[in-house]
Order: sequence, then C-alpha cells, then structure tokens
Amino acid sequence: MPKITYVAADGTEATVEVAHGTSVMRGAVFNDIDGIVAQCGGNAQCATCHVYVDEAVADRLEPAQPYEDDLLDFTASPRRPTSRLSCQLEVTDALDGLTVHLPERQN
Repeated sequence: MPKITYVAADGTEATVEVAHGTSVMRGAVFNDIDGIVAQCGGNAQCATCHVYVDEAVADRLEPAQPYEDDLLDFTASPRRPTSRLSCQLEVTDALDGLTVHLPERQN
C-alpha cells in the first residue's frame, strides 16, 4: 500500500499506509490523524480537508477540478499554490511517498 505522510501545523509527522482508491482525506480519518475535519464526509462541499501538498510531488497529482478550485477560495487557512482538498486526492501507486502539510485550522 502507498504511504502518505501527514505533517501537522506543529511539525509532528505521521506516516501511514493508505489503500489504493482511498482519498488522502479518508486515509487521515481512518488513521485518527488530527487536523482534517472532513465535515461533508468527502463530498467536496466544505473545504475542511484542506492540505498543502509537498511541492516535490505536486506534479504527480491530477489537476484540481473547477469545483475544487472554487472551494479552495473559502478555506479557513490561507490558500497557497499547492493547496488541495484531500478528499479529491485519490491514492494510487504514483502517490506513494506523498507528503501533505495540514493547515493551522480548518474552520
């Protein structure tokens, strides 16, 4: 299984295995990682699963869809060029080793 590293705002890291086809958001929720609220359950409606993707692997991701891009304008923490909604990032072998940084707040 691919490994994803979640880095909290305080710098604490947690690396977990996440099953193929699972979202990066669900990987955090299933592994009790704090910092991703996921109020809408992964339906791209709330932006409380906002993450900053490590720049070194950002090019491995599919581009954000227009609805995701729109939601990223309403995140609780500032939007950055590498901002993504983790519910929209499907885990594949290409994402093995992905690091995402969690913002200071989600809501």
